[in-house]
Amino acid sequence: MQKQEKSEITTQQIKDENCQKQDTDFRYWLALNRTPGLGSRRINRLLGLTGGNPAPLFAAQHPAHKGLNQESIAFLRNPSWESVEADLHWLEGDNRHLLTRQDPRYPAMLAETEDAPPLLFIQGDPSILNNPQMAIVGSRNPSASGRETAAEFARFLAGAGLTITSGLAAGIDGAAHQGALKTTGPTIAVTGTGLDRVYPAKHRELAHKIASQGALISELPPGTPPIPANFPRRNRIISGMSLGTLVVEAAQKSGSLITARLATEQGREVFAIPGSIHNPLARGCHALIRQGAKLVETAGDILEELAPLLATELQLIQQPEQNPTELPRQWDSDYAQLMSALDYDPTPIDLLIQRSGLTADAVSSMLLLLELEGFVSAAPGRKC
Repeated sequence: MQKQEKSEITTQQIKDENCQKQDTDFRYWLALNRTPGLGSRRINRLLGLTGGNPAPLFAAQHPAHKGLNQESIAFLRNPSWESVEADLHWLEGDNRHLLTRQDPRYPAMLAETEDAPPLLFIQGDPSILNNPQMAIVGSRNPSASGRETAAEFARFLAGAGLTITSGLAAGIDGAAHQGALKTTGPTIAVTGTGLDRVYPAKHRELAHKIASQGALISELPPGTPPIPANFPRRNRIISGMSLGTLVVEAAQKSGSLITARLATEQGREVFAIPGSIHNPLARGCHALIRQGAKLVETAGDILEELAPLLATELQLIQQPEQNPTELPRQWDSDYAQLMSALDYDPTPIDLLIQRSGLTADAVSSMLLLLELEGFVSAAPGRKC
């Protein structure tokens, strides 16, 4: 009996020692992550000089310090351990994790990139980070149809077995996450802030849902505010973890084009959905297509393209063909005439009156009924 108690005490001591060792190891990783003047590439090179162990870098003198600026060297010799303690305190919360480059759960595809983050803060399920992923990005101010397209593509691809990855931003990003959440599959949001903050604030509830059904991830320590320079850094993680990146709507100077460029540099597939030549939100997608991005009209196009890259089979779902101009037979010719005057892009009501030859009162009442039946949707500026 006494021997068994001694064994139990010894086992508990081992557990405590392992926990303490991990805590000590994390402190060096967290301190290195907070060192000013060091980006991911430089940190990865430094770790290469120490066999992947960050602890030796904090010695008073180390050959790896050569070539670093004085601010970085001063921090390595005297780190801000208070900040590190704050990071560890955040990690004590429920469902929170820290993945270093040495952790087997670290996303393998991201690890292949040149400037892979040395560590990742996770809120949610870290095991999904090695799922086959599809990034969906686009405008922060999309059209109603662009938002619906992003959500529908995400729902379809998630239902087929791909994990949808995006950046939690307003617009297309949020729609993609919401579409994925309608399935039983997970979704991943890569943030440009610390995980103790949600940006934009209106996505707070969405972030909670993502954490419970997938994961929120960031390379930035808790307390990091939404600084503009951090969002392009975030984009390389989105594209780096994914087999491909789909751009739904993007203006010519959209930040989502940065994600697409990074995906190309990382050797990933880039897909773009075309739009009207009159729609400024389609110009970024058209530019990508001219540069070699794959034009897609259905989510099935993406699955066909990615099929050779997937180690596991995805469920190919047949998309029903839809004809948006097909009307119930009982509707008269006036409705057919009005529908033929509509475009896939928002059309001013005055132009609909002119094209259809119908009166203003007739067009208004008919559009109301068509909207109630789900055949058209109203757009800002008296457009349908």
